[in-house]
Amino acid sequence: MKVNAKIIIGWLGVSISLIFSSLWAYWGAIENFHEGWYSTSIWENVFMLMFQYLLLTIVFVLLAMVALRWKRIGLALHIVLAIFAVWFFNGAAFNVVGLMIVIPIIGLGLMYYFGEANPKKWAYRLLITIPLLIILAISIPQGVKVSQRVNDNNFGMRVVEGNEITLIWAPRGPGWPDAGTSWEEARKICGYLSEDGTTIMAEEQNIWRLPTVDEAVRSMMIHGEHAGGAWNETETIAEYERTPDKESPLWDVHSQVIYYWTNDTSAKDEQRAYIIVYHGGIYDKRKTDSQRYLSFRAVKSMD
Repeated sequence: MKVNAKIIIGWLGVSISLIFSSLWAYWGAIENFHEGWYSTSIWENVFMLMFQYLLLTIVFVLLAMVALRWKRIGLALHIVLAIFAVWFFNGAAFNVVGLMIVIPIIGLGLMYYFGEANPKKWAYRLLITIPLLIILAISIPQGVKVSQRVNDNNFGMRVVEGNEITLIWAPRGPGWPDAGTSWEEARKICGYLSEDGTTIMAEEQNIWRLPTVDEAVRSMMIHGEHAGGAWNETETIAEYERTPDKESPLWDVHSQVIYYWTNDTSAKDEQRAYIIVYHGGIYDKRKTDSQRYLSFRAVKSMD
């Protein structure tokens, strides 16, 4: 193989690794501050950042650097990663796992094996620098934003008044659980909640309920003030004067929960219901979903 061809193949491998690592760096940095970074421990947050949200970025960078230095070991590691993908995605269609994951990973290993990314020092620099710059560019402003969240540590019953609505929001407990809950389960719990919102009664009380989409949107706050939310039912979008955040009094800064169920069924599918995100976004989810970050907070009207 001619030298020029080997260099082209080698740099093609570096470019593909760089694309993969950069995309995962972008996704990981954003998701880390969207659904992560909730622990009271800075070290636990950093651990989740590195080994949960940026793991694939680190894997692609390390694989590329090993393959540049030791071709056979690099090829073997790419094959091992492809085999792991087959095991991890067991049961998935071949056109998903095979064509989109396994074959590209093995192909990438072969590029490093037969190619030469000279000068290598620039390949190393690019593989490390570009993903790192992406991570820093996203993480620094997001980290500043998260550090400014309002947290008054009051997890009791809260009265949220203003924006043409007044609701009482349930205290921490069965009416505001820090765990994943399906839509039907949330509605059932609300029906059996005691008046103070701390106990599930043996018989239905029908005091508490899930908020409607309109109520949830109008109640959203930012830095202790109403965000000026309004629900556009025709276009099914929420509009705000200021973007809300994961703050007191409606949200727990140190909880994994970032979505609350509303009482409204999706206009598109009766099997789905609307949820509200801490930043005010409205989406629909299957009513049977109960991921750990999807829960609810019961409300009741003022007497």
